[in-house]
This record gives sequence, C-alpha cells and structure tokens, in this order.
Amino acid sequence: MNKSVRSPASLPSERATGTGFADRGDDIGEPDFEAIQQSPEFKLLRKRLLWFIFPMSAFFLCWYMTFVLFSAYDHDFMSRKVFGAVNTGTLFGLLQFVTTMAIVLTYRRFARKKLDPQVDTIHELAGVGKE
Repeated sequence: MNKSVRSPASLPSERATGTGFADRGDDIGEPDFEAIQQSPEFKLLRKRLLWFIFPMSAFFLCWYMTFVLFSAYDHDFMSRKVFGAVNTGTLFGLLQFVTTMAIVLTYRRFARKKLDPQVDTIHELAGVGKE
C-alpha cells in the first residue's frame, strides 16, 4: 500500500525534449506525481487558479454578507416596495442567484481559456491519455 516517494528528478532539458513525467514514475507505468507537483507547469496552473478563486470568493462573500447585514439590521430598506409585492429584500435575494450564475459562467470561460490548456500540457508531459 505504501509507495516509495521519489525526489523530483525533472530537469528542464528533459521537459524541453518532451519526455515529460511518464517514464519517471513507479514500476507499473504511473506518472511521477511528485515531479508533476514540483514542475513549473503545475505551479503556473495553481497560480492561475488561485488568482481567480480568491478574488471571486472575496467578492461573493462581501456581496452575500451585505445582503445578510441589510436583512438583519435595516428592515426599512429591505422592506421598501419596488413594484407590486416585490420589495428590495426580494430583489437582493434574487440577485444572489444571478451573481452565483454569473460567477459560474465567468469561471467556465476562465477555465476554458486559461486553465484547460495548462492542464492539457501537464497531461501531455505526464503521458496521460496515451493509449
């Protein structure tokens, strides 16, 4: 069950020639996951992901907490009629769903343009998908 951990033996010259991580794994043909994790390609992928995730999460958390705080402490504002039976609180609640969908669609676009090509590069270097 325990696998021996190998030190990352990835040399830049090996990556440049396209040998990747597939031949440096264990005896059953799996990639060397430690080498993949230490590679500049994987570090770039993590950096890109974190640069999207943290600001977007902070934005949504601030927006959500604004809704919660107004709901808890400013009843007059949240009960203000906008039209018919719809008040400001209802609109803010519905806007939570709208912003959630906007974030999902923004992430999908970001992942398609920035993350997926980097994942494909890592898969190629790891020899994943070759059959």
